[in-house]
Amino acid sequence: MTLRGYIHIYTGNGKGKTTAAFGLAVRALCAGKSVFIGQFVKSMKYNETAIEPLFDHLVIQQFGEGCFIEREPTPADIQAAHEGLEICRQHLVEGKFEMVILDELTIALYYSMLSLEEVLNVLRQRSPHTEVVITGRYAPQELIDIADLVTNMQEVKHYYSLGVLSRNGIDH
Repeated sequence: MTLRGYIHIYTGNGKGKTTAAFGLAVRALCAGKSVFIGQFVKSMKYNETAIEPLFDHLVIQQFGEGCFIEREPTPADIQAAHEGLEICRQHLVEGKFEMVILDELTIALYYSMLSLEEVLNVLRQRSPHTEVVITGRYAPQELIDIADLVTNMQEVKHYYSLGVLSRNGIDH
C-alpha cells in the first residue's frame, strides 16, 4: 500500500490551533520527518518559533507585515500572503518536506488576502505524499470539504474574560 499525505484543518474560535500544529510538527520531526511551517499574517517571533534551531529538518518562515487584525490589510500585507503562498506551493509540489503547515492560512482567506480558488489550486498541486496542516479561524466550507481531518476548537471558558492577558510561554 502506498502511503499518502492527508490534509488536516484546525479551526474554530478556541485556543490551541497553532499549538496543535506545532505539536504535530514536533511529533513528525522526532520521527525523522522534515517539516516546513509557513506562518501567514504573522511577523512576530512567537515562542514556538524558537524550536527551529533545535531540529535539522525544520524550516519556519513568516509571511506577515505586522498585526493588521484591527485594520484593513494593506497592499504589503496582501503581497506577503501571495509570496508566502507561492513559497508554500513550491514546497508542496517538490515534496521535499514530508509535512507542510500553513499556519493562519484561513485568516488570510477570511481577510481576502488570498482567494479560495488560489489555495485550492495549490493544494491540488501538492505531492501526494505530503501531509498538510492548515490552521486558523473561519475555515471556509470548501476547504473543510476537501480535508481528511478537521478539528473545530471551541472556546468553552477562557481566562481572557477575567482580564488575564497573553502569558509568555503559555499563550505566545
